[in-house]
Amino acid sequence: MGDASSTIRAAAVQAAPVFLDREATVEKACRLIAQAADGGAELIVLPEAFVPGYPVWLWSSDNGGQPGLEADAFARLYTNAVDVPGQAIRALSRAARAAKAVVAIGVTEREAEYGHGTLYNTLLLFDEEGALIARHRKLMPTYKERTVWGQGDGSSLSVLTTRVGRLGGLICWENLMPLARYALYAQGEQVHLAPTADCGAAWQPTLRHIAYEGRVFVIASCQVLSRDALRDEPALAGFPPEAGWLMRGGSAIVAPNGDCGYLAGPLYEQEGILHATLDLSLVSRAKHSLDVAGHYSRPDVFELYINRSPRLPIFQRGPQTSAPDGRSDRRRKEVRYVAGSRRADADEA
Repeated sequence: MGDASSTIRAAAVQAAPVFLDREATVEKACRLIAQAADGGAELIVLPEAFVPGYPVWLWSSDNGGQPGLEADAFARLYTNAVDVPGQAIRALSRAARAAKAVVAIGVTEREAEYGHGTLYNTLLLFDEEGALIARHRKLMPTYKERTVWGQGDGSSLSVLTTRVGRLGGLICWENLMPLARYALYAQGEQVHLAPTADCGAAWQPTLRHIAYEGRVFVIASCQVLSRDALRDEPALAGFPPEAGWLMRGGSAIVAPNGDCGYLAGPLYEQEGILHATLDLSLVSRAKHSLDVAGHYSRPDVFELYINRSPRLPIFQRGPQTSAPDGRSDRRRKEVRYVAGSRRADADEA
């Protein structure tokens, strides 16, 4: 009789954030999730850095004469960044659960454990019960993004088995890192999530190449943002005043061998939700001729090593004699960080 056919309904959301307003953008994201679910979506993908918005000021050629602009804008971004866990996470969790859908969304994440000054470009994945099942930080912020976001690590470079298939994801130009793509292909990825801020001419061929190379469905979601959306943001008062689109979109859903082309999109210069039916059996069918991590690979010639240890800024050993607020703590803890893992042993003082 064989395996049953597995088809899912997927949605790529293209929308503008309420720029640098975390609460309002989360509220909008929850509405979009509900709207996509009303259209039958079981897998819903929202754009890169959607909460609280992508730092578009980085790409202005005029910023060199305004040294305070980027610092002011960063401060606003930091104030509106997402804590994990936190209220924004709880709201998105409720939205995914109400929609009974697997939801992926890009956020600017605020480091909550070390330093408290670093932000990350993070992709969050919630299951249909609202559980946060993945948090992937972009491995390499692109060019000027490095003045805003820190680097992620290999601990989250994984494919997850979910109700809607085996999902992997890379953020924007991470998708141009061949080894990162291969790491996901080798874990049996079926649906590749590619939230992005790139609306350039080369991006669409990139999406189709990933689908063709990996024999995977590709779901790409991008923001749209006009200059008018920034006019009321005081931190960007000096931002170049030209009208028009700062981010044009380009969201799309692509079939797994590239030959079928787009299942939906690309969509430009408007908000919208793209829907498509994904027949996951097409993934194995497409691998009949090419499986770059299987019968079309040469592990005897090439090897890929992934360091999955979380990258921590400190390695501590010894008793903690005071609480974080400086007061005496009657319970002393020895916290040991070894090879990226954390083990805590508590003894009475």
